[in-house]
Order: sequence, then structure tokens, then C-alpha cells
Amino acid sequence: MEKTSIPKLLLKLAPPVMLSLLIQSVYNLVDSIFIGRYADTGLTALSLIYPIQLLMTALATGIGTGAGILVSHADGSSQRGRQGDIAVSAIMMNIGHAAAVAVCGLALLEGFLSVSSGQEVVRQYGLDYGRIVLMFSMGSFIQAVLEKLLQAKGKMTIPMIAQIAGAVCNIILDPILIFGMGGIPEMGLKGAAIATVCGQWCCMLITLVGFVAQYPKEQRHGRLHPAIIREIYRSSAASILMQSLYTLYIIGLNLILKGFTEDAVTVLGIYYKLQTFFFIPLMGLQQVILPIISHSFGAGNGRRIRETVRCCCVFAAGIMLLATAAFLLFPQQLTGIFTASESVRLIGAQALPIISLSFLPAAIDMILIVCFQGIMLGRWSICMTLLRQVVLLVPLAWLFHFGGLGMVWFTFPVTEIITLGCSVFLYRKYALSIIRQSPPATGLTV
Repeated sequence: MEKTSIPKLLLKLAPPVMLSLLIQSVYNLVDSIFIGRYADTGLTALSLIYPIQLLMTALATGIGTGAGILVSHADGSSQRGRQGDIAVSAIMMNIGHAAAVAVCGLALLEGFLSVSSGQEVVRQYGLDYGRIVLMFSMGSFIQAVLEKLLQAKGKMTIPMIAQIAGAVCNIILDPILIFGMGGIPEMGLKGAAIATVCGQWCCMLITLVGFVAQYPKEQRHGRLHPAIIREIYRSSAASILMQSLYTLYIIGLNLILKGFTEDAVTVLGIYYKLQTFFFIPLMGLQQVILPIISHSFGAGNGRRIRETVRCCCVFAAGIMLLATAAFLLFPQQLTGIFTASESVRLIGAQALPIISLSFLPAAIDMILIVCFQGIMLGRWSICMTLLRQVVLLVPLAWLFHFGGLGMVWFTFPVTEIITLGCSVFLYRKYALSIIRQSPPATGLTV
């Protein structure tokens, strides 16, 4: 973390994270492909459940991210004695969160689906899938914390192995349980949900073994500490809010698109599956550079923080130019991976090229937001997230919908360009001066 050059460090740490995310994205794609082949209405149901899964992921990974920031900061500021309390507190917090999500989610699921779709078969498929995912979410909550704790120590290979194993488990079980094979009855979307849950628990068990093996004994044995819990919530607030609002704006967009046709809702769900795949390098970079920036800030090394941001912005721009080209050139082919429906493919051919114009500004903004988190200015990450997902996205979509379905898709590039302008202003006007000073921190403020 301290002596290796930034390009070398990124090349060492990023590939395992990117590969694990790639595998995770692939099995999400495979999940959707199998369900799309089973029933087009099943794919629509999956698009409606997707925001709920994102909300669960937001809470689970947000707590893990907050704990990882504190662990990296403790390493950089030579306060390693706190790491056991951080780890235990974060794990216990997510166990409680998993229980709360299961109870609340099951109580609200039917009402949510009734508002989101007018088709009875779509609602039933959503119930079949959502109930199982909610009831057995504990595996994904615990795994999220353990993965971030390992990454905070620079241990990227174990999370990669865990993700691969979980993905393989899910991919193998999907066709068997969805369509029925080898004497196992056809389960449809219930089978897809069981396959997803089995993959999550497999991943959790491997990260648990890795955590026990890689963390020193004194850093595994701690106690649930109220002060540590408060620090984790403060450090994770930006990450949780960013991902939670991401969920809420998808729900808002679904409701707006539903006013035109539920095929447009399906296209939005397909886009997010594809977008996740193309954004993998950036999501991997985010996970890698957060502990690097946090460690450098704790050690008072502002030059290293600036170099990290510069390298990542150049890399992000290159990757997103390729992704934009793919969406501009092959929109119908990309949509056709998931469905044979002609109406869905036609809407996708219109939507994907327009949405792709948002990729480049979104990529740079993702790097700057992580930088704000790493230098303990999570409030700026929160502000940029609120601007993007509350002030701009859904209100702009509602405004544009008066011009027809085609205009709604312009919400994405317009929102990302405005948000990037504000993030660059904050980074150049204020963050750079904090980074240049960056004395070793004596306390945590967000």
C-alpha cells in the first residue's frame, strides 16, 4: 500500500476483483437468459425484483465498505488494535440487517408488486422469486462484510475465488431447477431464486474460511462496540445512500416507463444487466482504490492520492469509450441476448444508444465520488448522489416523458453530464487542497 507504484499496485490488486465481478455479472446475465427463455413475463418480474435486490446489496456492501474504510485507515495510522472490534461489529450489524430485511421485505413485497405491474402472472412470478431471495438473504449479508474486510487488507484473491465458486454453483443449478432435470421437478422462478441463494451461501462460506485464515487472531477477536458501530454507519452512509437511491430511482423509472408499456420496463432491466457487465472494470477499480486512498490519507500521503485519481480517470475513460461503441453499434443484438420479443428489441434498439452517451461522464464521476469517501468527505459523495438520483434522474424522466418514450432515455446522459460538472468543481476547488495537506488523521469525520 505504501511503497509500490500506483500503476503496479492497481495491476496487482484490480484483476482479481474485476474477475470476481465479471463472474458475478456473468451469472446474473445467465440467470436472466434462462428466465427469459422460460417466460418473457418472468423476465419482466425479474426486472421488478431487481431494485429490491439492489437495496439489499446497498445495505450489505455499504456496511462492508464502511468497515473496510476503518480497517484501512487503522492500518495507515498505526491503530491496528481496533480492527478486531471493527470486524466483529460489522458482521453482527449485517446479521441484524439481514433479519430486518427479511421481515420487512416479506411484509411489503406483495403490495410493491401490485403497484409495479398490472399483470397477474408477472406479480406471481415476482412473489415466487422475491420471497425466497428475501428469506435466505443472510448469506449475502455476511459475505459482503467478509469480502470488504479481506479487500481492506489487500487480500483480493479469496473474494475472487468465492465469487467464482458462487457463480458456478448458480449457473449449474439454474437450468436444473428452472426447467427440471434429473428427476427434479420444474420450479420456474422459484428454482432460479433457490439457485441464486445457494450461490450466495457458497460464496459466504469461502470468504468466512478466508477471513479466518488471513486475519491474525488478535484482529478476528473483538467485541460489539457502540462507538465502532457509529463509526461504521458514518463511514458507510455515503455508500449505502448511493446504492439505495439507485434502487429508488429505478423504481421511479419503472413506474414512468410502465405508463408507456411494460416492455419498456423489461428493456430497462436488460440495460442494467448489460451495464453491470460493461462497468465491471470501474466497479473493480472503485473497490481497489478506496482502501488505497483511505490508507494514503491516514498516512498523510497526498501525492499518492492524486496519482491514484489520475491513473484511474484515464483508465475509466478508455474503458467507457469501448462500452459506448458497443451500445451504439449493436443495440438490437445486445437486447436479443435476453429475449426474442420483437417489441422489446425495437425499444432496446432506440434506448441503448442514447443511454450509452452517459457512460463517459458517469465513469469519471464514479472515481471522484470514491475519492471523496476515501478522504473522509463522504458528505460530498452523498450530495452528488442526491443531486444525481433525487434532484435530477426521476424528475427529468418525468419531464421528458411528455415528449414520448424516446425522450425518456435522454434522462441518463443529461443527468450524468450535470453531476460530473459538479463533482469536478468540488474536486478541483476543495478536495485537492485537503489532499495536498492530508496530515495523518487523528479522528474520523464524514
